[in-house]
Amino acid sequence: MGVKFKDIVSPQDINLKDLEGRTVAIDAYNTLYQFLSGIRQRDGSPLMDANGNVTSHLSGLLYRTASIVDKGIKPVYVFDGDVSQYKTKTVEKRRALREEANQKYEEAKAAGNIEEARKYAIRSSRLSPYIIESSKALLEYMGVPFVQAKGEGEAQGAYMVNQGDAWAVASQDYDCLLFGAPRILRNLTLSGGLSNLEYLELDKVLEDLDLTREQLVDVALMVGTDFNDGIHGIGAKTGIKLIKKASLEDVLVEKGITDVPVDPDELRNIFLKHDVNTDYKIKFKSVNNEKLVEFMCEEHGFSQSRVLNVADKLKKLNSTQKSLEDWF
Repeated sequence: MGVKFKDIVSPQDINLKDLEGRTVAIDAYNTLYQFLSGIRQRDGSPLMDANGNVTSHLSGLLYRTASIVDKGIKPVYVFDGDVSQYKTKTVEKRRALREEANQKYEEAKAAGNIEEARKYAIRSSRLSPYIIESSKALLEYMGVPFVQAKGEGEAQGAYMVNQGDAWAVASQDYDCLLFGAPRILRNLTLSGGLSNLEYLELDKVLEDLDLTREQLVDVALMVGTDFNDGIHGIGAKTGIKLIKKASLEDVLVEKGITDVPVDPDELRNIFLKHDVNTDYKIKFKSVNNEKLVEFMCEEHGFSQSRVLNVADKLKKLNSTQKSLEDWF
């Protein structure tokens, strides 16, 4: 979900041609949730193979990745690691909402209310160990690299961009700004036309808001993040006005909030000093046609002709690569 910053940021125009030859660090969990929520049958049921295994994520990952590569973009998927102790409350809340949605989905489905069933089915999506591991297996056979983060995938992606190993982070979450990602892409779906693609530059966002990154983090802590509840009644615009006049600690005192469950500095460090994986390697490999067909067609019932068509598109991953100097 991330922090609610939509009302205070102004995305820049960008074209898919601008991304040609560039490596993009894609938020894997964010993307897989999109597939699990959006790729479903008419009654809301996920796509499944003959053995009852969910395949919505495999379908989305296979075809979207192929489309991204076909546009000359080099994707690297970044998977979340351990969940922060401060995120436990958020995780539990989301789990409860999914369970409630699943119950309502089953009730609507039993009542024959297809439209209502689909609405609740979308909200019940969850990432199981099977979803995650099968996604990694598919990427391996496709020759597409992935990186395992120690903690938050957005923080890992931000680190990779700052290291020059990727040009931008692709995620729907504005948290990427807080983690220090210099460049962020939103709506890299290739399904809704170029007008949906959004581009954010951290430096420009900070300049437009007349804030430092540290101040932006404090605004987020007032609004509420996945790691804290925020201050009741404070949205992003109000938070900006307050942080320009006083510190977060001063605002807490002004609001009469003395019982703070977590030291603000600990919350700040989640975004400013996040522990990341520095021992990763990014290597684009040739697609393994035999393994890809075996996995997708023989195990999960996908069309062999369509899978092989994807394999042809993936050959672009090993075409002549631009140097890092050409990317900027």
